[in-house]
Amino acid sequence: MQAVSKMTEQEWIDVGTLNDIPQLGARVVKTTEGNIAVFRTAEDEIFAVRDKCPHKGGPLSQGIVHGKRVACPLHDWKIHLDSGEAVAPDEGCAATYPVRIEGNNILLSLLPNEGCPNK
Repeated sequence: MQAVSKMTEQEWIDVGTLNDIPQLGARVVKTTEGNIAVFRTAEDEIFAVRDKCPHKGGPLSQGIVHGKRVACPLHDWKIHLDSGEAVAPDEGCAATYPVRIEGNNILLSLLPNEGCPNK
């Protein structure tokens, strides 16, 4: 996927098609503000999360997806894909980003959702 620059208003960028991401897999969108991991669940739901575990910064895009969570490949922290929150008893949050599907294309906003203090 291509590198993109920061946007000041909510604009949607096309980051590929649903078929570009395998079920239970991820792809990385490189931005000037850091990488964003775009995940696809077994149910074909799409989520976008900052590609940096809140624990030690591990690349979440390389983790294992199960349900609506991803396990960080470094220390096995589980992160909710919909909220970016770590699963208890761990604490922390990775920023999440709005995504939508138009036809078969995945569109991503580079403005993070509100609610995560550790963006």
